[in-house]
Amino acid sequence: MEAIALMDNLWVIIAFALVLLMQGGFILLEAGSTRMKNAGHIAGKTIFTVAIASLVFWAVGYGFIYGEGNAFIGLSNFFYGDFSFEGEGLAGSVDFIFQLAFAAIALTIAFGGFAERAKLSAYVIFAVLFSALIYPVVAHWVWGGGWLAGLGKQDFAGSTVVHLTGAMAALAATIVLKPRIGKFNADGTSNDLAGHNQVYTALGVLVLWVGWFGFNGGSTFGVDGAFFGYVALTTQLAAAAGAIAAMLIVSAMTGRNDIPTMLNGALAGLVAITASTAFVAPWAAVIIGLIGGLIVHFAMVMFDKAKIDDPIFALSVHGVAGVWGTLSTGFFATPALAEMNGGQAGLFYGGGLSQLGVQLTGVTVSGLYAFAVAFIILKVMDKVMSGGIRVSEEEELLGLDMSEHGSYGYPENMAQPEPAKTEKPSA
Repeated sequence: MEAIALMDNLWVIIAFALVLLMQGGFILLEAGSTRMKNAGHIAGKTIFTVAIASLVFWAVGYGFIYGEGNAFIGLSNFFYGDFSFEGEGLAGSVDFIFQLAFAAIALTIAFGGFAERAKLSAYVIFAVLFSALIYPVVAHWVWGGGWLAGLGKQDFAGSTVVHLTGAMAALAATIVLKPRIGKFNADGTSNDLAGHNQVYTALGVLVLWVGWFGFNGGSTFGVDGAFFGYVALTTQLAAAAGAIAAMLIVSAMTGRNDIPTMLNGALAGLVAITASTAFVAPWAAVIIGLIGGLIVHFAMVMFDKAKIDDPIFALSVHGVAGVWGTLSTGFFATPALAEMNGGQAGLFYGGGLSQLGVQLTGVTVSGLYAFAVAFIILKVMDKVMSGGIRVSEEEELLGLDMSEHGSYGYPENMAQPEPAKTEKPSA
């Protein structure tokens, strides 16, 4: 095995580990952003559904993305078991495991729309169907040689493929499940069902931020030329700009230095740069992150006014910022980087509207497909499952830790103490 090839494979395995570790970030982010009575459920279902997604991806997901087929879907390489290596590039198993981690992230994003009100059985069934019928199709269109790849769509690490796909499935879930008890009043105003631990939320964002260097940097698939360092640079700048912009705009609009909005701004900057990280100059990465941080605040307000209950802000962070990130390459892609990584230069570099049109087409069709299929799946599940996909009112008020698992994530804080036992006085 040649030394450079060995390093390439090692780097991608390290990147896989970083992306898998992002699940820990999502556990902290989602648990911290919701109420204590659901924390154990959130942590447990994340691990369980990642396990489900892994097996489904092995069985059919990878084949639907990268198998030989047509412009719509791949139709080979099911139950993947290849170890192909010829001294250059990646071993087949290394590429597979890296791609698996992306599929699991998309599913976890989708589950943001289920938070605090869906049955565990709904998570299980949807995990199978999303991992087989939704994510692989969009991924094939863009990354597997499908029709959007043929048009030259630019999505380096997944603003559309991963983040928008997951967010649109989350939107379908919020609509089918309806808002949590107590979220909205009869007059349309909303109540803040505050998360129980902002420290967890902040730590979750930091874990995700670190994992993103595997997410974006690993998508270089190698170390030759050290281009992963450039990708890391644009990723870091966009995240920083997003956090600052979100804090400034929420302070200006509300008079409060709101921590959750700032944290979502950092994530929005990361989501936005994910598509364009390998296509844009550092100054453009700052602009992309700034705009991501600004729009995430307005998106959060917009969805709240529309009475869409999104506890984890998946629609704002991964959906709206994912759309912006995808379109941004159509504005900012430099000629040299576009030539190196695929597609055409952006509008601001004399590329005209061509690449922007491709980006708009890709993000529109991919988003509509993910939403429509997820909505149909969830509506059918809600009809055929006994009692539907939402827990009962009594179970929701009790908390999913107890109603779905029989124990609290914080037993010392949540469990009712037993009455003290005293001995009867002797006669």
